[in-house]
Amino acid sequence: MSNRLVRINELVQREISAYLRKHYQSEAACLTILGARISSDLKTGKVFVSIIGSDEVAVARMKWLRKIAPEIRHAVGSNIVMKWTPLLEYIIDDTPVRAARILTLLDEIEAKEKAKTPPAPPQAE
Repeated sequence: MSNRLVRINELVQREISAYLRKHYQSEAACLTILGARISSDLKTGKVFVSIIGSDEVAVARMKWLRKIAPEIRHAVGSNIVMKWTPLLEYIIDDTPVRAARILTLLDEIEAKEKAKTPPAPPQAE
């Protein structure tokens, strides 16, 4: 990925976050924009979102986010000068949940290993 595309991804992520924070502070309180991946032709992109709460909350917030997507696209297009304003697709990113689950499993494995290993006998001096 080129440096230019990396900068565009970061800009789009920041613009979307700033727009939601400014215009929809209470509705977007449980949302975090984790990243954006804009295609090399700048016509489409994916925005990765993390949502705090139950599955029902996540579904409701994604429905709301997709409803205001044209408004967000317009704001991104007016604040970032590009040849095209990308059509953005919003995707729930469950990476934080999976990472927490993996850490829990690793902790369980470590606890089992410690329980299996007998304590070392004290060494005489």
